[in-house]
Parts: sequence; C-alpha cells; structure tokens
Amino acid sequence: MSATITRRHKRKLKADINVVPYIDVMLVLLIIFMVTAPLLSLGVDVELPQAQAKPIEQQKEPVVVTVDATGAYSLKLESADAEPIDAATLQAKLRAFVAQNPDVPVFVAGARDAEYALVFDTMVLLQQAGVPRVGLMGQPPERDAR
Repeated sequence: MSATITRRHKRKLKADINVVPYIDVMLVLLIIFMVTAPLLSLGVDVELPQAQAKPIEQQKEPVVVTVDATGAYSLKLESADAEPIDAATLQAKLRAFVAQNPDVPVFVAGARDAEYALVFDTMVLLQQAGVPRVGLMGQPPERDAR
C-alpha cells in the first residue's frame, strides 16, 4: 500500500498550455489564405468606349518657365530660345504676355534636383502674374537598352 501512495505523490500536474492545436489551426488558416489570395479581384473591369477622335492640337506654343536646382529662372516664349531671367522681370513679362494671349499654355519645368519648394514658389509667382492655369512639365524616364 505504501508503494501506491508514493507513486501518487511523485506524479505532478502539468501547468503548461498545450499550443499544438493552435499551431495546427494557424497553419490551416495560412494555407487557406495562400490559396484564396490570388483569386481575389481587387480591380473592376471597365470597358471604355472607342472613339475616332483626333488628339487636340495646340495652336499656340507654350510658355516654359524653367527652374534649376539653385532657384534660377529661365523663360522660353514662343519659338525663342530660353533666356535667364530674375523673378521680378519674369513676373512683369508674363503679366504682359498673358494679357495679350490669355489662351497660351504656361508650363513650369523643374530640374530633377530642384527642391519642391522652388517649383511651388514658381507656380505662386506665375499665379500672382495673372496666369490662370499653370502646368508642370515632365520627362518620361529613359528606357534601359537591353
């Protein structure tokens, strides 16, 4: 009798959590999500109408204001070459030019290494000169030759 009592006292209860079932459930959910994720459609297919319209051609050459990394301006009016210009003269010339040609498109071309604030300040300067709409010019990235 004493042998059965000692065996009972040597055996201790386990207080640990059995995490094996949780790991099994997690792996099943992982497999379900891996299978269903590629099947989800995140976009909406839209069929756009086809048109035989020609692209709009601009009758007037745009005015291009270029800003370099140092904040220096250059102005290109119509078919003339770009000329360096300061802010006050730029504003006066554009005010007069836009008053005579209200439909002329005006673009700002910022250098790649120019700060955003310089380009933004140029757009504000053009707006103060009376330019109704200002566009930003960009250049598509060059494709690598393969």
